[in-house]
Amino acid sequence: MTPKVLTVGTIVALLMTSAASAATITNRGDIEVKLTFTEGASRQVSVLPPGKVIEGVCQKGCIIRLNDSSNDEYELTGSEALSVEDGFLYYESALEVAPGNGGALGPGIRSN
Repeated sequence: MTPKVLTVGTIVALLMTSAASAATITNRGDIEVKLTFTEGASRQVSVLPPGKVIEGVCQKGCIIRLNDSSNDEYELTGSEALSVEDGFLYYESALEVAPGNGGALGPGIRSN
């Protein structure tokens, strides 16, 4: 195998790994949602319209806040597939609400 082929293969593998470790969030509600992502000292704000998806966020884990509410903070590891509906953040793979306020289920957080 030539060094050029090996280098290209390594780059492709790294890109696939970083994409796979990022969170994806879908707005399944009827209104837009303001999302604030905090990763260390970095902060990013996004508005997610109904029916739209944000991909590639929280690659190294982050805290996400919905609509600037300190009661609606969630800690992500960066590998989740999530959806937002009725003011709550849900895991796509299960009928559970994402952990809020750093705990398993924070105050005001419900599980289906």
